[in-house]
Amino acid sequence: MSPHAHDRRPGPLLVWGALAIVYVVWGSTYLGIRVAIETMPPLLHGSLRFLAAGVVLALVLLAVKGRQALRVTRREFLSAALIGLLLLTAGNGMVAIAEQHISSGLAALLVASVPLWLVIFRTAARDRPPLLTLAGVLIGFTGVALLSLSGNSGGATSHIGVIVILLASLSWSVGSFLSGRITMPRDPFAASVYEMLAGGLALGVVGLARGERLDVTAVSGHSWLALAYLIVFGSLIAFTSYAWLLGNAPISLVATYAYVNPVVAVALGVAVLNERVTTPILAAGAVIVLGVALVVSTESLRNRRARTPDPALTD
Repeated sequence: MSPHAHDRRPGPLLVWGALAIVYVVWGSTYLGIRVAIETMPPLLHGSLRFLAAGVVLALVLLAVKGRQALRVTRREFLSAALIGLLLLTAGNGMVAIAEQHISSGLAALLVASVPLWLVIFRTAARDRPPLLTLAGVLIGFTGVALLSLSGNSGGATSHIGVIVILLASLSWSVGSFLSGRITMPRDPFAASVYEMLAGGLALGVVGLARGERLDVTAVSGHSWLALAYLIVFGSLIAFTSYAWLLGNAPISLVATYAYVNPVVAVALGVAVLNERVTTPILAAGAVIVLGVALVVSTESLRNRRARTPDPALTD
């Protein structure tokens, strides 16, 4: 590394600005989904969101980098499409369906279990995590179990919502786990284009197959605004900020979004939609956040110890 590499690193203000976008915007997408599906079918709304975002991002890449930015091999394209199906079609699609039955805050708290699932998959792949990481997984899933029981107090419909959101978390975890182990496009923005186009197209097909129809005359102004917010801020600005952070900030800092997003989502649900959050739900959610925080901090410390210190980064 060049001795001047340290000078080219972005300032803390820029890093925290990008991190604030990821914290707030990704945390607010649960609220955005809830408002959008008030008068839009859940899967077709997701299809519009990701197809529009994918097209816009593709046009930006073509304008900035030219055609070569979107050139990928057949294997890379199929890999990106698979990840799009797991993350967006199954993951985000089931979140939208679940939010027809449970609050946006409860959905966000249950989705916070994703880092816990990733540790389980790594363990199955013979990557032995530290005992503290496993302790964090145990704590986190205890919170998931408690939260699932607390969230079922609304009856059969909330029971369905909890099951669907847990399946969404599992699908998102599988997609996240596989994305680092299969051949993906080198440019993360190009990968995102194909993920969003594949995921959005599949959401449209599945939505139509299950009988969803979009009557634009019946869609409220609030739902249109929510959809626009999800496209521009949730799928473009927040993703760009996250991708930039991965290359310019410590992963231990970036990973904190996993336990900040649900807090933001719960707060917005209460403030904007007057969602009711009971003490048992708050307690169970806190247990999940504690478990995820333990996993993220332990894994970050493990990664730092595994790397050889760079003199250019130490003062």
